[in-house]
Amino acid sequence: MRHINKLIIHCSATPPSMDIGANTIRGWHLNERGWSDIGYHYVITRDGRIQIGRPLDRPGAHSKGYNQSSIGICYVGGVSEGDHKPEDNRTDDQKLAMYELIVRLSERFH
Repeated sequence: MRHINKLIIHCSATPPSMDIGANTIRGWHLNERGWSDIGYHYVITRDGRIQIGRPLDRPGAHSKGYNQSSIGICYVGGVSEGDHKPEDNRTDDQKLAMYELIVRLSERFH
């Protein structure tokens, strides 16, 4: 297993009405970026489901220079409707799921 010392959290930069998951993001990363897989290890959907992305034993593609020693987590959302400006529009379910995932991963890789 890789040596993990960071958890890096991103958003999908999608408006709240765009209810997507790991498979959609995987498609973007494979088809539009030409990557070998989704860049994140986990995706947290609008309803708080934690979906598996890239296997943990493989470095992600979420933070240049830090992929080798980190786990990438992406929550769906992050921009406003219409003008797509940055916005913390996480649902309560996402916040709880993110907290629980961070606790679990911190305990595992501490």
